[in-house]
Amino acid sequence: MLENLIEDRDFAKIMQKNIENLIILLFEKDQNFGILCKIEHITFEPALPKEISAEFRPMTLFFLAGYTFDTATIVEEKLVFEAGFGSDNFGSIVSVPLWSIMQIIVDETPLLINLSNYKNESIKHIKKADDGGVENSMASFLSNPENSKFLKK
Repeated sequence: MLENLIEDRDFAKIMQKNIENLIILLFEKDQNFGILCKIEHITFEPALPKEISAEFRPMTLFFLAGYTFDTATIVEEKLVFEAGFGSDNFGSIVSVPLWSIMQIIVDETPLLINLSNYKNESIKHIKKADDGGVENSMASFLSNPENSKFLKK
């Protein structure tokens, strides 16, 4: 089922690696490009004024050309670049997680389409087993009298 595949963590990792590899190739070829990405996952440093950030749509297209392209790099699984926004050309450093890039575009043609829909946030909510986990498991195991046959005497 397609839904199971596009929401799969391993599929998302492959898509992220493909995005990274394609961007690196575009850097090497000195090829300007655009990225269509989910704005909710992007950070701006310094933060953009409200009147500018209010204009962004949930899926926003950034073109990396000129100075913006020259400043672009990949750092810790993020595409980072400097750009100017609004009529005053307000400067900000933009950090885009690679997994949130939905398309990479050259000359109005998508070179890559990221179909993954893995919920990256769900990783943050997975708790590691605490040290008492093994003890709790053993207590559960021993609470069943049928399990006594598995213990060494």
